[in-house]
Amino acid sequence: MTADHRRASAGHDPARAQDRGHDHDHDHDHAHGHAHAHGLGGHHHHHGDPEKQASAFRVAIVLNTLLVLVQFGFGLAANSTALMADAGHNLSDVLGLVLALLAAMLGRRAPKGRYTYGLRSSSMLAALANAVLLLLASGAIAWEALQRLLAPPPVAGLTVTLVAAAGIAVNGISAWLLLRGQKSDLNVRGAYLHMLSDAAISMGVVVAGLAIMATGWYWLDPLVSLAIVVLIVVGTWGLLRESLDLILSAVPAGIDVAEVAGFLRARPGVSDVHDLHIWGMSTTENALTAHLVVPAGYPGDEALDAICEGLRSRFGIGHSTLQVEQGTTRHACALHSSH
Repeated sequence: MTADHRRASAGHDPARAQDRGHDHDHDHDHAHGHAHAHGLGGHHHHHGDPEKQASAFRVAIVLNTLLVLVQFGFGLAANSTALMADAGHNLSDVLGLVLALLAAMLGRRAPKGRYTYGLRSSSMLAALANAVLLLLASGAIAWEALQRLLAPPPVAGLTVTLVAAAGIAVNGISAWLLLRGQKSDLNVRGAYLHMLSDAAISMGVVVAGLAIMATGWYWLDPLVSLAIVVLIVVGTWGLLRESLDLILSAVPAGIDVAEVAGFLRARPGVSDVHDLHIWGMSTTENALTAHLVVPAGYPGDEALDAICEGLRSRFGIGHSTLQVEQGTTRHACALHSSH
């Protein structure tokens, strides 16, 4: 007997502020042999309002584009590497924000044609591109700063201080706009961390400008630039590693495979679990496939519903496909899991 458990997408329920649920329909096909049940957990975790997040991205893009133009122009006029470094960093952030916004928009498209998961994974690519852009910008900043450290040119400390102070305000506002979404979305977190680090970096540039005015030590400007580079690399490394993990279908951060396996084994009637795979479909949505050994046979749609709901609520895994077996023959996927 084979029983297919499918969930069909339904409209948004306003009663759920943080989730979009899906109604379920059930279809059963019967054939000879052992029992299989495939359950597609159709709950999507959308933390926050996607439209508000998109608006936050747009405002941050406009503010930071204006800031880049001001910083670079005054950086040239003041002969400040630190100011131009900050402008270069903010330019990479503008590109990162644009990528993040595009990924968020693409991720909301419904599955179509060959893209049966939609374009959700574009958010992973945006997070990775964000990290790469920042590292490339860091290399360029470090090279220029090292050149100027050997022969520090005169720097207009007052100009540097005033323009960097404007940077603190713009980056602070941008970070605040992205604060809520960053808690549950790596794509948004990448942009948020950039804005937050920019505010701190601009503060460093302000300090350098004041110090230059007080001491005349022009070498402080390229030195601050190098400090900026260190901060960028340190802040970006985690984003790079986590986005690569998602692209390589690693188990998403915060999910313990052994704990998930234990949860499944503890379900009524389940004697064993194998071929367990967990991966991220996007920076906000996780998926799971597993073979459940149920000697008594297919436990019914309600039992699978309960398991999928438990995986969603306890582990944040919204898309679960469960294959039920009686254990009378050896079942194995092409990819053999150790679980």
